[in-house]
Amino acid sequence: MFAPTTEIPRGNAAGFRTYFRRDITSGFLVFLIALPLCLGISLASGYPSLAGVFTAIIGAALATALSNSELTIKGPAAGLIVIVLGAVEEFGGRGFMAAGGPTAADWQAYKMALAVTVVAGVLQILFGLFRAGILGEFFPTSTVHGMLAAIGVIIMAKQFPVALGESNKGEPLELLLKFPQFVLEANPAIALIGMTSLAIMFLWPSLRRRLGPIGAIPSQLVVLLVSVPMASAFDLLHQHSYTFWGSTFELSDQFLVKMPERMFGMFAELTAPDFGALALPAAWKWVMLFFLIGSLESMLSAKAVDLLDPWKRKTNLNRDLVAVGIANTTCGLVGGLPMISEIVRSRANIDNGARTRFANMWHGVFLLICVALIPTWLHRVPLAALAAMLVYTGTRLAHPTEFINLYRIGREQLVIFCATIVGVLATDLLIGVGIGIAVKLFIHTINGVPLKSLFKPFLEVEPQDESTCVIRAYRSAVFTNWIPFRRQIEDLGLVQRQNIILDLAQTRYVDHSTMEKLHELQEDFEHEGLRLDIIGLDDHRPMTEHAASARKRVLPRMRRITIVAEARHEDLIRERSLELGTSNLTIIPCYGTSRPLQDDGLGDAERLVRVELVVPSRSAESALMSLRRDLTPACRALVCAEMVEVVNAELFEQPMLRPAAGVIRPAAATAEALETAAV
Repeated sequence: MFAPTTEIPRGNAAGFRTYFRRDITSGFLVFLIALPLCLGISLASGYPSLAGVFTAIIGAALATALSNSELTIKGPAAGLIVIVLGAVEEFGGRGFMAAGGPTAADWQAYKMALAVTVVAGVLQILFGLFRAGILGEFFPTSTVHGMLAAIGVIIMAKQFPVALGESNKGEPLELLLKFPQFVLEANPAIALIGMTSLAIMFLWPSLRRRLGPIGAIPSQLVVLLVSVPMASAFDLLHQHSYTFWGSTFELSDQFLVKMPERMFGMFAELTAPDFGALALPAAWKWVMLFFLIGSLESMLSAKAVDLLDPWKRKTNLNRDLVAVGIANTTCGLVGGLPMISEIVRSRANIDNGARTRFANMWHGVFLLICVALIPTWLHRVPLAALAAMLVYTGTRLAHPTEFINLYRIGREQLVIFCATIVGVLATDLLIGVGIGIAVKLFIHTINGVPLKSLFKPFLEVEPQDESTCVIRAYRSAVFTNWIPFRRQIEDLGLVQRQNIILDLAQTRYVDHSTMEKLHELQEDFEHEGLRLDIIGLDDHRPMTEHAASARKRVLPRMRRITIVAEARHEDLIRERSLELGTSNLTIIPCYGTSRPLQDDGLGDAERLVRVELVVPSRSAESALMSLRRDLTPACRALVCAEMVEVVNAELFEQPMLRPAAGVIRPAAATAEALETAAV
């Protein structure tokens, strides 16, 4: 990373000239990462290899002009592989990575999927124009992470066989169970390329610091520099067979990326969609999936890049959604994959020193030059190497740290996360996400969220002064009522330029998604020179110590301090206790022993006094220190404290009606009761 300058770079004509060197350098370095990923994502999605390159070029051209997102890289993403491949298979295709090359059915399915992309792009444009991008805020965080983790598992299941030279036909769970079989039946030459590439992807990040300047080379480029010579050594360009451990294996260019055979041949690959697919009911399911998942991933990535931006520039998500929609419509019309704002390449863009959106443009220019002028060289790239890159990407999406992070936020979040993963793997993306949302709603009802407030926030607005407004929330603040909740805060705060005090004291439950998004909103307010103060959570118990953990309102927790001493010290104890400012004091006469145990058991019973006072948790420590300093030296006393939950805690926060001495005494006790009282 680099230190930001005081001047905020802008993606305008002046910014183009001022930051030309930095942006073109970053664009070239991102191009080195993007090229193999575009090829791999295309083939894994069941599209021709150049489809992803078309997408990256179109995104670089249109998004640069239409979006105000300065540092995001637009292009195909691994997170959409499952959706695109699912559409191709729904329309009767096998994908362009299938053995024997693409058939007429594969081409037809590809064209039908392009029509789905066009319609999904139009929906994105409409939603952006009508400022409906906020709908992406509806989906709970744990469900989104569960969906992405499930996509990661599916990518690994589909691409691991390819890295071994095997067929990847079958459902994800079926493929996962067949992993041992894939290893035993692997083509040794192809498996060597795939496993070497996979080892580089995993080991290179940890070796970078030790390798000095060489470590700056992207791991994807290192994979190409190693795998292409290996493919040449195995002579994959020509069909032949070899024997290994008594078994015969075939090698040919079917294990290499299919590319045009001549310069500028990429333009012959442009393909028009088949809009006849829209007559099929199944097509509209994929339209919604392309639209919903693509839009959600794109907005989440754009927001994540904003947090990484050294100058904290904010993306207009509605404008960005329009830009992505226009680019996706164009991609569908010419044969490209769906596009999103891509987080991995965007992070690399920032790390490489990019300043403006023109870095995205330059990465597209270099892609265009490469595939237009040297397509025959790209034909030498082995599919196993690209599959290894995607397996690595899948492990990043479904990394074990995701499970650990969700557990730290709350066990209920881990349950939702795992339910979504299982739901997606067992059914499909749409149903799996629905299962995750249903589990979260069930957990909310268990935690006492009123049904009336599940989809409607109950808010009360009260102006405090000319520059500050108080918003009081009632019943619940959860992901299902977050959108109108957020709009109210933004309208009063960011639009009307007021500081906001959000009082959550009367809510029964505040979920993790809302807590996380409130923290993001606080940063937006701070960026605009305003304040969003969140109060009223003192009586809410967090599920874990995590700052964004869900919070459930419980009885207020206070400290009960108990003092036991000889009865003759009652006046002293009362005096010291009242000096602490407590409003409630209970004195209970009792019998017991205040002396150490004798050799033959307890000593003689004597008259004791038991004094109880309840104090707020925030003042308990100072009260205990005061008693230890002023009371225990004067008399033998046992002082202890415990946490208790208190009904009507406000009675202990302020003076109340009590006897003149400031003491609440129990009803007169009989001698028998006194003798049996616990010490």
